[in-house]
Amino acid sequence: MMNAPTNVHATAVVVGKTGLLFVGPSGWGKSMLAFACISEAQRLGIAAVLVADDQVLISQRGGDVIAECPASIAGLMELRGTGIVRLPHITEAPMHYAVLPGSTSGEDRVPPEGERATIASGIDLPALRLLSNTPLPLAVLMAKALDIGR
Repeated sequence: MMNAPTNVHATAVVVGKTGLLFVGPSGWGKSMLAFACISEAQRLGIAAVLVADDQVLISQRGGDVIAECPASIAGLMELRGTGIVRLPHITEAPMHYAVLPGSTSGEDRVPPEGERATIASGIDLPALRLLSNTPLPLAVLMAKALDIGR
């Protein structure tokens, strides 16, 4: 079964065979964190590509959450303060995790185990939390989810 795609404000990348969907408020650093993950993966010899930046079309096919790129922005990523860059890309891919903003203090400092994020109506993914100023975001994500990059 496939539902009509929903356009969400996010950035989707694939590291190895793992789809990562960076979701959060404008200005959080979704694009920069996703770019850092792609760059870090490539330095480690792990394949990594952009699916879509800023606008991601999300749908469900069977049991998979699929991210697609609108044709008008294929291969383009905005790095705030730097401008638009062109990156190797694919037009669609299954997503496996939602990467959400982390918190440095308070009750939310340690997110609950098994947390899930609703991406669109009836569509959710396991959630991973990440601070926007994390110097090695891929290393942090891989420490939490051992299947990333495989």
